[in-house]
Amino acid sequence: MISQRFNQLLGLSGAALLLATSITAGAADTPSTTNVPVSMTVTANVAGSKRMPEITRDDITVRQGKTRLDVTGWVPARGNYAGLELFILIDEASDPSLSLQYDELRSFINEQPQSTSIGVGYMRNGIVQIAQDLTTNRFLATKALRLPFGSPGFSSPYLSLVDLMKRWPVDTNRREVLMFTDGAGRERYHRGWHRGYHIDVDADTATAVAQRTGTNVFTIYTPGRAKIVRSRWAVLNGQANMTRLSDATGGASFYLGPNAPVSIRPYLAQVQTILNNQYLLSFSAKSGKKSGLQSIKLSTDVAGVELAAHDAVWVAGGK
Repeated sequence: MISQRFNQLLGLSGAALLLATSITAGAADTPSTTNVPVSMTVTANVAGSKRMPEITRDDITVRQGKTRLDVTGWVPARGNYAGLELFILIDEASDPSLSLQYDELRSFINEQPQSTSIGVGYMRNGIVQIAQDLTTNRFLATKALRLPFGSPGFSSPYLSLVDLMKRWPVDTNRREVLMFTDGAGRERYHRGWHRGYHIDVDADTATAVAQRTGTNVFTIYTPGRAKIVRSRWAVLNGQANMTRLSDATGGASFYLGPNAPVSIRPYLAQVQTILNNQYLLSFSAKSGKKSGLQSIKLSTDVAGVELAAHDAVWVAGGK
């Protein structure tokens, strides 16, 4: 009898120990959620020529999934917060006739405020050849403009963009890129005989790096050199992937059909309007177990205003 009771007590003690161990292990496996400070550039857009209304921090809502996050800062990108680093990238595959638009591009560069630093680079073979690093000297920036080679090279303009962003030190200034490209990857299905829409994985890679580094990307469609065969599907794919990149990174994409624009002045004017209506947003995001990109959604209660920004931000993991 005593032996039977002893065995029962021993079994109960073992079960209790096993349960306690299981609970402890489960608690250890549960990721700790902490608040992580995040900042990003946001553009406020209004329709047509309407006046931009005042937008305060209380008017901004940031959600991460179903969770509403605390907005800690919302300031216009003006005055002490006007710092801007802008890289102009030109695809070497572009038709050399793009240079006929350079007077308008020079005017755009010369009209930038002194708080804006401008760099110029050329995209080819998956890298960017920097012709002029970031500078506030407008003469040096405009002098760096030259004819593109008109040759596609062996890689993607999106990988060239990645190369630049990885070499570009991150600081407190806004980061913007203005790309002149046809948006076509250099894989075989862009060469002209493959029908249908294709998601360019290189564009996805560029999007992720832009979101991680806080870079806003604007794209202007410029056709490749005439002797490079491009099918209708190749043009549509290029423009669609350009648009995906710009939309996901808080920028904008500009094109009008498959042909070169008669003038890029209207596009540059829209870019300037966007730059003039940007804000610096700060909020507390919820971290996961590991660092990574987290999807967010922005909205405002101010009537007639739409917000454009990255649709994901880099959030450091909890410790």
